[in-house]
Amino acid sequence: MTSTLPPVTLATPLSLRSSFRFPVQHAQARREVLLGAALLLVFPLGWLLNMGHRIALVHAMHRGQPAWPAWPAWGRRGWDWAGWSALLRHGWLTFLGMVQYHSPALAAETLAWSLHSPALHLLAALLWVLATAAVPGYMTHYCLNLDPREIFDPWRALRRVHEGGRAYWHAWGVVLCALACSFLGLLAGGVGFLVSSVWFWQVAGFSFATVFTQRFELGAAAGPPPLTPQTN
Repeated sequence: MTSTLPPVTLATPLSLRSSFRFPVQHAQARREVLLGAALLLVFPLGWLLNMGHRIALVHAMHRGQPAWPAWPAWGRRGWDWAGWSALLRHGWLTFLGMVQYHSPALAAETLAWSLHSPALHLLAALLWVLATAAVPGYMTHYCLNLDPREIFDPWRALRRVHEGGRAYWHAWGVVLCALACSFLGLLAGGVGFLVSSVWFWQVAGFSFATVFTQRFELGAAAGPPPLTPQTN
């Protein structure tokens, strides 16, 4: 049976429906969510690979290509070691960006505990929120050309967040709803939560990538070709 629903791409208007459907819109996408969940069992390597996988999805769409398959060849088909290494590198670089952005908050919190200062605890919380808001400001632009210089410039990232306007905060609303829904995976035990976690992070990546891709007209994603129909 072939899905009759239109494919969800970075040109699709952002909504709860489109973002929630993106990671599971056809059989290949669903298989890749399950593989991502299995890889989380190998922490932290699997977490970094999943980060790289999300970057590969967006990078492909920026080039006007189908988003899937995004995991490199593995198993009986052989192992695409170069592909896996690339995903790990993308995940590691973007993780380092997160560390850089959140370092001021961690430093302030450490100092707050040392000095028993409520004001510094508040400052640390504000810096953490600011850093978290800034991270999506570099992710999508890094996906375009895979240039590490896009990652380590927090002022540029914050400027992009500001220019994202209401659409950016709409994306945050979608992401927070997805986060709440992801905890339903706990009802299926640990394995269920692994799957829902990968689904959530793909929803988040798609939501922010949609906003910044459309806002800055990145790559060919304003009008990529339809995804190849898949069997459900």
